Amino acid sequence: MSTAAQVNGDIKNVELADLGKKRIEWANQSMKVLQIIRKEFIKNQPLKGIRISACLHVTAETANLAICLRDGGADVVLCASNPLSTQDDVAASLVRDQATQQPQGISTRAADRLRPFLRLFLKSDQI
Repeated sequence: MSTAAQVNGDIKNVELADLGKKRIEWANQSMKVLQIIRKEFIKNQPLKGIRISACLHVTAETANLAICLRDGGADVVLCASNPLSTQDDVAASLVRDQATQQPQGISTRAADRLRPFLRLFLKSDQI
């Protein structure tokens, strides 16, 4: 990978995406406030043109937040903060369904894999 633009996601197994999508949809049923915000975001696009980068636990709940931000017009980039808490099926669904540009399972021991995602986060070739 020579440029950040080529990076779409680093996931364990894309075949897990269907299960991940079901988990995301199940979690969404209990996130009523986020559903209301998402409907407004879809209509008004208040985050259009804004890049939101986050390093967090990738779970069905945080996936719903990322999808909401994306639907508000944001360019969302996620980096899993802990490979042990990352729900691989959820990460696969986010990448497959293009909800985010989603690297997964990054640690300091994988510096060669981290650099392209840092560029993507910062949108810079200077790293």
